[in-house]
Amino acid sequence: MIKKKQKKWTISLQSLLCLVFLSFSMVATFVASYLKFRPLNYSFFIEFDNLHGISRGTSIRMRGIDIGSIQSTKLKLDCVLALAKINSSKIFIPRDSIIETNQTGLLNEPVIDIIPFGIHSLSSHINHNPLSNSCDSSSIICDQMYITGDRGLNYDDLVRSTTRISQRFDDPRFFNLFYVFLQNGIELTDTFLELIASLLDVTSISYIYLQKFLSNNL
Repeated sequence: MIKKKQKKWTISLQSLLCLVFLSFSMVATFVASYLKFRPLNYSFFIEFDNLHGISRGTSIRMRGIDIGSIQSTKLKLDCVLALAKINSSKIFIPRDSIIETNQTGLLNEPVIDIIPFGIHSLSSHINHNPLSNSCDSSSIICDQMYITGDRGLNYDDLVRSTTRISQRFDDPRFFNLFYVFLQNGIELTDTFLELIASLLDVTSISYIYLQKFLSNNL
Protein backbone atom coordinates (compact mmCIF):
# COMPACT_ATOMS: atom_id res chain seq x y z
CA MET A 1 0.00 0.00 0.00
CA ILE A 2 2.83 2.40 0.90
CA LYS A 3 4.71 1.49 -2.28
CA LYS A 4 1.63 2.28 -4.37
CA LYS A 5 1.28 5.68 -2.71
CA GLN A 6 4.98 6.41 -3.24
CA LYS A 7 4.63 5.41 -6.89
CA LYS A 8 1.61 7.71 -7.27
CA TRP A 9 3.48 10.62 -5.71
CA THR A 10 6.47 9.95 -7.94
CA ILE A 11 4.31 9.96 -11.07
CA SER A 12 2.51 13.13 -9.92
CA LEU A 13 5.82 14.85 -9.17
CA GLN A 14 7.23 13.86 -12.55
CA SER A 15 4.10 15.15 -14.28
CA LEU A 16 4.31 18.42 -12.35
CA LEU A 17 7.97 18.83 -13.23
CA CYS A 18 7.21 18.15 -16.90
CA LEU A 19 4.39 20.70 -16.81
CA VAL A 20 6.64 23.30 -15.15
CA PHE A 21 9.38 22.63 -17.71
CA LEU A 22 6.97 22.96 -20.62
CA SER A 23 5.52 26.17 -19.18
CA PHE A 24 8.98 27.62 -18.64
CA SER A 25 9.99 26.66 -22.19
CA MET A 26 6.91 28.33 -23.65
CA VAL A 27 7.45 31.51 -21.62
CA ALA A 28 11.14 31.60 -22.54
CA THR A 29 10.31 31.15 -26.23
CA PHE A 30 7.69 33.91 -26.10
CA VAL A 31 10.05 36.32 -24.31
CA ALA A 32 12.86 35.55 -26.76
CA SER A 33 10.54 36.14 -29.72
CA TYR A 34 9.27 39.39 -28.21
CA LEU A 35 12.79 40.66 -27.54
CA LYS A 36 13.83 39.69 -31.04
CA PHE A 37 11.00 41.30 -32.96
CA ARG A 38 9.95 44.21 -30.75
CA PRO A 39 10.99 47.65 -32.05
CA LEU A 40 13.94 49.14 -30.17
CA ASN A 41 13.87 52.82 -29.34
CA TYR A 42 16.75 55.25 -29.54
CA SER A 43 17.45 58.68 -28.09
CA PHE A 44 19.23 61.90 -29.00
CA PHE A 45 19.71 65.33 -27.46
CA ILE A 46 18.13 68.53 -28.78
CA GLU A 47 19.68 71.86 -27.85
CA PHE A 48 17.37 74.88 -27.51
CA ASP A 49 17.89 78.51 -26.51
CA ASN A 50 14.51 78.39 -24.75
CA LEU A 51 12.20 75.39 -24.23
CA HIS A 52 8.97 77.45 -24.55
CA GLY A 53 6.94 75.07 -22.36
CA ILE A 54 8.60 71.82 -23.49
CA SER A 55 8.79 69.32 -20.61
CA ARG A 56 8.87 65.60 -19.90
CA GLY A 57 6.24 63.78 -21.96
CA THR A 58 5.98 66.44 -24.69
CA SER A 59 5.09 64.78 -27.98
CA ILE A 60 7.53 64.59 -30.90
CA ARG A 61 5.94 64.57 -34.37
CA MET A 62 7.25 64.00 -37.86
CA ARG A 63 4.93 64.79 -40.77
CA GLY A 64 2.06 65.04 -38.26
CA ILE A 65 2.59 61.56 -36.72
CA ASP A 66 3.69 61.00 -33.10
CA ILE A 67 7.04 59.19 -33.19
CA GLY A 68 8.30 59.76 -29.66
CA SER A 69 8.41 62.04 -26.64
CA ILE A 70 10.72 64.10 -24.44
CA GLN A 71 12.17 62.09 -21.56
CA SER A 72 13.96 64.80 -19.60
CA THR A 73 15.30 68.35 -19.77
CA LYS A 74 18.49 69.87 -18.41
CA LEU A 75 19.29 73.55 -17.91
CA LYS A 76 22.79 74.71 -18.85
CA LEU A 77 24.42 78.14 -18.74
CA ASP A 78 24.12 78.84 -22.47
CA CYS A 79 21.27 76.54 -23.56
CA VAL A 80 18.70 73.94 -22.54
CA LEU A 81 19.07 70.26 -23.45
CA ALA A 82 16.07 68.00 -24.06
CA LEU A 83 16.45 64.23 -24.29
CA ALA A 84 14.23 62.94 -27.10
CA LYS A 85 13.22 59.28 -27.31
CA ILE A 86 12.06 57.85 -30.65
CA ASN A 87 9.71 54.87 -30.32
CA SER A 88 11.31 52.64 -32.96
CA SER A 89 14.74 52.24 -34.54
CA LYS A 90 12.87 51.71 -37.82
CA ILE A 91 12.00 55.42 -37.86
CA PHE A 92 14.75 57.25 -39.72
CA ILE A 93 15.16 61.00 -39.23
CA PRO A 94 17.19 62.76 -41.95
CA ARG A 95 20.23 64.58 -40.61
CA ASP A 96 19.27 67.90 -42.23
CA SER A 97 15.75 67.94 -40.76
CA ILE A 98 14.39 71.09 -39.14
CA ILE A 99 13.52 70.52 -35.47
CA GLU A 100 11.39 73.24 -33.90
CA THR A 101 9.05 73.89 -30.99
CA ASN A 102 5.42 74.67 -31.84
CA GLN A 103 2.07 74.99 -30.11
CA THR A 104 -1.11 73.19 -31.14
CA GLY A 105 -4.72 72.71 -30.07
CA LEU A 106 -7.11 74.96 -28.16
CA LEU A 107 -4.89 74.86 -25.09
CA ASN A 108 -1.74 75.74 -27.07
CA GLU A 109 -0.03 72.51 -26.03
CA PRO A 110 3.70 72.53 -26.84
CA VAL A 111 4.99 69.97 -29.34
CA ILE A 112 8.23 69.33 -31.18
CA ASP A 113 7.91 69.05 -34.94
CA ILE A 114 10.55 67.36 -37.08
CA ILE A 115 10.40 68.60 -40.67
CA PRO A 116 12.54 66.63 -43.16
CA PHE A 117 14.20 69.02 -45.59
CA GLY A 118 13.92 67.92 -49.21
CA ILE A 119 13.47 64.42 -50.63
CA HIS A 120 15.60 61.57 -49.25
CA SER A 121 16.25 58.04 -50.46
CA LEU A 122 17.90 55.29 -48.43
CA SER A 123 21.04 53.87 -50.01
CA SER A 124 21.72 50.16 -49.59
CA HIS A 125 25.44 50.87 -49.13
CA ILE A 126 24.91 52.95 -45.98
CA ASN A 127 24.07 51.66 -42.50
CA HIS A 128 20.75 53.25 -41.52
CA ASN A 129 20.40 51.58 -38.10
CA PRO A 130 20.39 54.42 -35.53
CA LEU A 131 21.56 52.03 -32.79
CA SER A 132 24.53 50.67 -34.76
CA ASN A 133 28.08 51.76 -33.96
CA SER A 134 28.61 52.29 -37.69
CA CYS A 135 25.49 54.43 -38.11
CA ASP A 136 25.95 57.05 -40.83
CA SER A 137 25.48 60.28 -38.88
CA SER A 138 25.85 62.37 -42.03
CA SER A 139 22.56 61.08 -43.47
CA ILE A 140 20.37 60.25 -40.44
CA ILE A 141 20.18 61.09 -36.73
CA CYS A 142 21.88 58.34 -34.74
CA ASP A 143 21.57 57.29 -31.11
CA GLN A 144 22.94 59.77 -28.52
CA MET A 145 23.59 62.52 -31.09
CA TYR A 146 23.35 66.25 -30.34
CA ILE A 147 21.04 68.29 -32.59
CA THR A 148 20.20 72.01 -32.54
CA GLY A 149 16.50 72.91 -32.35
CA ASP A 150 14.74 76.12 -33.38
CA ARG A 151 11.70 78.04 -32.23
CA GLY A 152 8.64 77.71 -34.44
CA LEU A 153 5.10 79.03 -33.98
CA ASN A 154 4.57 80.58 -30.56
CA TYR A 155 1.24 82.13 -29.57
CA ASP A 156 2.81 84.15 -26.77
CA ASP A 157 4.89 86.06 -29.32
CA LEU A 158 1.81 86.55 -31.48
CA VAL A 159 -0.19 87.97 -28.56
CA ARG A 160 2.73 90.21 -27.59
CA SER A 161 3.04 91.56 -31.15
CA THR A 162 -0.71 92.16 -31.37
CA THR A 163 -0.62 94.05 -28.07
CA ARG A 164 2.22 96.26 -29.30
CA ILE A 165 0.34 97.04 -32.52
CA SER A 166 -2.83 97.94 -30.59
CA GLN A 167 -0.78 100.19 -28.31
CA ARG A 168 0.64 101.97 -31.34
CA PHE A 169 -2.89 102.59 -32.62
CA ASP A 170 -3.84 104.04 -29.23
CA ASP A 171 -0.92 106.48 -29.36
CA PRO A 172 -2.16 110.08 -30.07
CA ARG A 173 1.00 110.78 -32.05
CA PHE A 174 0.04 108.03 -34.48
CA PHE A 175 -3.39 109.62 -35.07
CA ASN A 176 -1.84 113.08 -35.54
CA LEU A 177 0.62 111.69 -38.05
CA PHE A 178 -2.16 109.82 -39.83
CA TYR A 179 -4.31 112.99 -39.94
CA VAL A 180 -1.44 115.02 -41.44
CA PHE A 181 -0.79 112.30 -44.00
CA LEU A 182 -4.49 112.15 -44.92
CA GLN A 183 -4.76 115.95 -45.21
CA ASN A 184 -1.68 116.14 -47.44
CA GLY A 185 -3.09 113.34 -49.57
CA ILE A 186 -6.38 115.21 -50.03
CA GLU A 187 -4.57 118.43 -50.98
CA LEU A 188 -2.37 116.55 -53.43
CA THR A 189 -5.44 114.94 -54.97
CA ASP A 190 -7.15 118.34 -55.37
CA THR A 191 -4.06 119.76 -57.06
CA PHE A 192 -3.86 116.76 -59.37
CA LEU A 193 -7.55 117.17 -60.33
CA GLU A 194 -7.05 120.89 -61.04
CA LEU A 195 -4.09 120.05 -63.25
CA ILE A 196 -6.13 117.50 -65.19
CA ALA A 197 -8.97 120.04 -65.64
CA SER A 198 -6.49 122.62 -66.98
CA LEU A 199 -5.07 120.09 -69.42
CA LEU A 200 -8.59 119.28 -70.62
CA ASP A 201 -9.30 122.98 -71.20
CA VAL A 202 -6.10 123.39 -73.18
CA THR A 203 -6.92 120.30 -75.21
CA SER A 204 -10.44 121.57 -75.98
CA ILE A 205 -9.18 125.01 -77.10
CA SER A 206 -6.50 123.42 -79.24
CA TYR A 207 -9.07 121.18 -80.86
CA ILE A 208 -11.35 124.16 -81.69
CA TYR A 209 -8.49 126.17 -83.24
CA LEU A 210 -7.37 123.10 -85.21
CA GLN A 211 -10.86 122.67 -86.63
CA LYS A 212 -11.02 126.36 -87.67
CA PHE A 213 -7.60 126.14 -89.28
CA LEU A 214 -8.54 123.06 -91.29
CA SER A 215 -11.87 124.57 -92.40
CA ASN A 216 -10.19 127.81 -93.62
CA ASN A 217 -7.63 125.88 -95.64
CA LEU A 218 -10.33 123.81 -97.32
